Amino acid sequence: MQEQKVETSDAIHPAAKLLVAEDDAPLAHFLKRGLQSNRYEVDVVHDGEMALQSLRSTPYDLLILDLNLPKLDGLKLLGQLRPVMPNLPVLVLTGRVALEDRVLALDTGADDCLVKPFSFHELGARTRALLRRKNNGCGRVLQVGDLILDREQFKVERAGKRVDLTNKEFSLLEYLMMNAKKPVTRAMIMENVWKAPYDSTSNLVDVYVKYVRDKVDPPESSPKLLRTIRGIGYVIAEN
Repeated sequence: MQEQKVETSDAIHPAAKLLVAEDDAPLAHFLKRGLQSNRYEVDVVHDGEMALQSLRSTPYDLLILDLNLPKLDGLKLLGQLRPVMPNLPVLVLTGRVALEDRVLALDTGADDCLVKPFSFHELGARTRALLRRKNNGCGRVLQVGDLILDREQFKVERAGKRVDLTNKEFSLLEYLMMNAKKPVTRAMIMENVWKAPYDSTSNLVDVYVKYVRDKVDPPESSPKLLRTIRGIGYVIAEN
């Protein structure tokens, strides 16, 4: 991995505070030095328990998380973290190359995965993308008609009634609402929600869209907000 400095104007949030949870001390030092050179504030911990303690005591803008941590592994940490910090961006670092492992990390609550070994240039780009998403103009609350999604409270309501969604359903609805009135393809959804290439032989996206549609567009609701665009994908809009 080769350290590369990004010009200050390219940094999305120069004062962002990052926590790196990595038990490989040389790699952790490399990441801290590289990220600091890009004007981020960086703290480093080497086990999952310290990471959880730090997250509870300090407001971070991004967590860079190795899965193979001692004391409390990355997946268990994510499972404890997401109910109380649903909107903290988490970039997982993993040496596990199997697609199933990356999907499990994303389903547990990671926002993105980077497989070791990686280039610092790519890690920097993914870090900026996650911070940009966190600080974009959509704000904490997204609304389409009488459908309201609160990112901070991890809460969805339709016409004042609570809509219970799983983590992945919430992420899918959030992505659709961030692109309200704009058609999104299945490939776009797979790339942005699952962080994986689209497989045209799989109906995973369609299945999850149906799950979300059944919950946000029940028979008694009007108008229907989530619609299929034949040959393209899906769109969420009031009319």
